[in-house]
Amino acid sequence: MTGPAALDVDQLAQLGRTEGAPDTLAALAAGQHTRRMLLLRVLFDALPAAPAHAAALAGDHAALVEGAERAAPEAARRVLFYPLTGSWAERCAHRLATGAGGDAARDLGHLGGLAAASALRAGLDFRIRVAVDGGRLALPTLGALDTPAFGHAELTAHHERLTVRLPGEPPVVLRPDPAGHWRSTDPRWRALHTLDGGPHPVLLDDLDPGRPAPARAALPEDGPPRHALRPAERDHWSRLWHEALPLLRLGGAARAAELALLTCIVPLLRPGGHGGHTSSTSAGAFGAVLASTPPSPALLAAGLTHELQHAKLSAVGALNPLHHQDDTPRHWAPWRPDPRPFDGLLHGAYAHLALAGFWQSLALGLDDPGARDLAWAAHCRCHTQVGAVLPTLRAARRLTDDGRTFLAAMAERHRRLASPEPPRGHRARASAYLETAWAVWSRQHGRGTVG
Repeated sequence: MTGPAALDVDQLAQLGRTEGAPDTLAALAAGQHTRRMLLLRVLFDALPAAPAHAAALAGDHAALVEGAERAAPEAARRVLFYPLTGSWAERCAHRLATGAGGDAARDLGHLGGLAAASALRAGLDFRIRVAVDGGRLALPTLGALDTPAFGHAELTAHHERLTVRLPGEPPVVLRPDPAGHWRSTDPRWRALHTLDGGPHPVLLDDLDPGRPAPARAALPEDGPPRHALRPAERDHWSRLWHEALPLLRLGGAARAAELALLTCIVPLLRPGGHGGHTSSTSAGAFGAVLASTPPSPALLAAGLTHELQHAKLSAVGALNPLHHQDDTPRHWAPWRPDPRPFDGLLHGAYAHLALAGFWQSLALGLDDPGARDLAWAAHCRCHTQVGAVLPTLRAARRLTDDGRTFLAAMAERHRRLASPEPPRGHRARASAYLETAWAVWSRQHGRGTVG
């Protein structure tokens, strides 16, 4: 398999403006999918390094994955390209490569559920043994079976009917409904919840153990839920989602279009103590956004805007390296209290540039005067913050040619967002906020680089 194709200059400029035509966004996704197939190949080749008891079972599961991919590649890849498959595969491959096979053995148990899900989507008949651990047997993209059983379950698929036999428990039977969702009358089975109304259905995944840890968790206890969401919580997410979609469309064509990159939202525990909201992405889980329950549809729309820029920029860098700067945390980022490495500064500036455009579009399009005023304030704050760091980003000595193209497009977009002029006072307050943030940061960290 060859590596993914690089982006051309026009595509880089589109993305630098926080935009992206459908074919450009498709190129980002294709690059990530190629990398996923290479990662799975690396993982499967490393399976002999696992402990013998895990390697034999994992080998059977890998063979079923490969059979599903050959029989119906498009259907099987809905599981193989699922974002959480990537974070899980990265973790397993790393542990096997570094000699931590014992740690990988438990993670490899997830391969059985992944193999079953890909084979079910491909329409294959099969019989496999799958490890059950932690009270849940997950079938990625389909759902999960809650069970107190430990050890192994036997999964048998025949003529679009899956039978799960667990030690000491009655069998569970699953069948697809007309929409292709696998259902069961057994209350132990939990199908994944779907958020619809966007470019394609998005899964609200509170069940898959392959999910990554949040990269920017607000508190140590912030993380994936220990249990599936209650029906009322799923319904609340659906309401927020359906109310956020019109805001994303109002926020600009680019914000609505990039929803095509979103495959799932992983709900996080709400940060404790202050009732805040946090969101995150993982480079290995392209297409997933991790988020605590947002307090409003507007903040869900803004959070998705923010996080999808991180996903886009990570995918850009995988195809076209933008810089060769080191990872020393030395730069001031007005949106963070801590010094940032160059790449972190670039990511933050890119996300805030998209937010500046999103909030400006809402400020110009909303009917409610109070909501417009809040949007103008958010726009000015983000626009001023990005303006403070763009000179540092553009002056970096180790930018690639592609990086210079990308940053020039970011600067162009920033200039355009200066018009129309916001209502009186908003820019002055944003500038005062920025000056205060810099004064606090410089007192705390002493020397540093503005931006």
